Amino acid sequence: MDFPTLLCIHDLPQVLELRKATLESHGYCVKIASSGYTAIKLLEKVSVVAVLLEYKLEGMDAEAIACQIKQRFPDLPIILLSAYSEMPERVLWLVDEYVMKSELPERLVQIIERVHKPARPSSERLQSRQSAAKHFQLFKPRENAT
Repeated sequence: MDFPTLLCIHDLPQVLELRKATLESHGYCVKIASSGYTAIKLLEKVSVVAVLLEYKLEGMDAEAIACQIKQRFPDLPIILLSAYSEMPERVLWLVDEYVMKSELPERLVQIIERVHKPARPSSERLQSRQSAAKHFQLFKPRENAT
């Protein structure tokens, strides 16, 4: 039986290994990349069902990596991982899902399952992205709060 393959992109090897072990324990085959260049080279050789991309990367621009992946592999789902509760809308448009790193691994697995199932119609995907953008507006800090 073939296990679905994921690509995880992060600049810290320890985090990559931990995420790899966690996802493999949930039945995935996991490829890892510590740079955008390595990620693109892997994607040219290996078929994956989704990419997990860390938002804040040392020496890498996650937005540029997501843009490059979407240009080269437009149907490949990207799941953005971050500790930030707010994301720039331009970034949310590039990714298919957004997950807070504080979420339990089971939540991440649910999202991976959802994005790698047969492609949703583009109108559903657009609605999902708009919903994600609205979700983050709920977390905006109040201005002038006392």
